[in-house]
Amino acid sequence: MDELNTLRQEIDAIDRELVELFRRRMDVTRRVGEYKRANGLPVLDQARERQVLQNKGELAGEALRPAVITLLQTVMALSRRQQRDLMSQGADNPGLTRWQSAQDGARQPIPAPRVVYQGEPGAYSEQASLDFFGPAVSSTGLEQFEDCFLALREGRADYAVLPIENSTTGAIRQIYDLLTQYECYIVGETTVRIEHCLMALPGASLDTITHVYSHEQGLFQCERFLNAHPNWKQVPQADTAGSAKMVADSSDPTKAAICSARAAEIYGLDILARGVNHNAHNTTRFVVVSPRLELRPGADKISTLFVLPHEAGSLNEILTMFSVHGLNLVKLESRPLPGRSWEYMFFLEFTGRPGDPAVGDALHELAQTTGEFRVLGWFPSNLD
Repeated sequence: MDELNTLRQEIDAIDRELVELFRRRMDVTRRVGEYKRANGLPVLDQARERQVLQNKGELAGEALRPAVITLLQTVMALSRRQQRDLMSQGADNPGLTRWQSAQDGARQPIPAPRVVYQGEPGAYSEQASLDFFGPAVSSTGLEQFEDCFLALREGRADYAVLPIENSTTGAIRQIYDLLTQYECYIVGETTVRIEHCLMALPGASLDTITHVYSHEQGLFQCERFLNAHPNWKQVPQADTAGSAKMVADSSDPTKAAICSARAAEIYGLDILARGVNHNAHNTTRFVVVSPRLELRPGADKISTLFVLPHEAGSLNEILTMFSVHGLNLVKLESRPLPGRSWEYMFFLEFTGRPGDPAVGDALHELAQTTGEFRVLGWFPSNLD
């Protein structure tokens, strides 16, 4: 034990030296920032940083090289943060100004709201609407996801409830793309456990079926079950409940649908098999989208989107920034930018409560560090 204490004391002494060296380094980088500000130079000198990392990595030797590079990347990110604050670079980012204006104009939740979702009655999206707003909610199914955004923009609805990711198949790409196109805000979220059922007209059986209809995600989530019936033709549809309605209207015992048990009840179909999705814990996350920002009680999750420069280390700088602020990242998704090959829009969510200065600092830094930047919402986490 005495030997361990001695070693710990030695580490403490080294750490004190590291802190003093770091303080000295930050003093020098502050003066570098002052020089850059006076001469109109950018904060990031990518070629210089790349050379520094290469040189210092070689000094460390092969065994320690990766660790030293990681350490210096963090130190450099802190230095850039210091210089950006000094230079106020990006302070007038339109996305940050837009977010501040949205906060000033935030509305209270709408009582007895008009809610839209994509699909027919019996869709999982309708169930999400009932779960979030209660059984008395006035909800309407629309044909396409974009129809929901148009209803919000045109004042025909107060909220839209939309699926954004599934625990089996991942992100719903159309929703991410539409969030970039429309000026809307995420004001809540909920989850629905997905239990797909195979259903058909009364009197039909597994032996009479030749065609199975469902949303493409529903078919994929039931892939193993469907593969056991290779003679069935799988036909993608716009939504799961719409498939049930189509089968009910067809009067054809060779057609079957994969959707919720509630849809079978609504459209008078018989359930031939329950739980046909291969993941028993299959869950879809839905977001509640509003045309105006709301800051509901218990808000603890912030959703953002941004574009990064097509440069090495740009995403790492963002991740380092959240580590420095002690904020927990809970979601990072990317989508290709139309017309810009190999460039991406990033969707990032992190936890934080109103009044936490680290949240404001993080949003300010994101605005400084990224290109296009938006805050999509600040809402209570609800992923039970």
